[in-house]
Amino acid sequence: MQALHSPWAIAPFILLVNLPFGYWRTRCRKLSFAWFAAIHVPVLLAIALRLVLGIAFSFWVLPVYALAFVAGQATGGWIRNRCGG
Repeated sequence: MQALHSPWAIAPFILLVNLPFGYWRTRCRKLSFAWFAAIHVPVLLAIALRLVLGIAFSFWVLPVYALAFVAGQATGGWIRNRCGG
């Protein structure tokens, strides 16, 4: 269980959580409420996950979280565009 308390452990979860939001975001009108929600709700979910697991915030791991966020959003959008929807 100690591995889940590592800041690195939640990066894959951040990526996975962002997949459906990236999928949704690609069909939202840019700068609409839905578009902003598709980008910002997963941020709140990642913060909540970090707090629930008791992982302290560290600036050194922030780029990893940002990369996981962008990768999840981009992959979700790619899936929607590639597979139709």
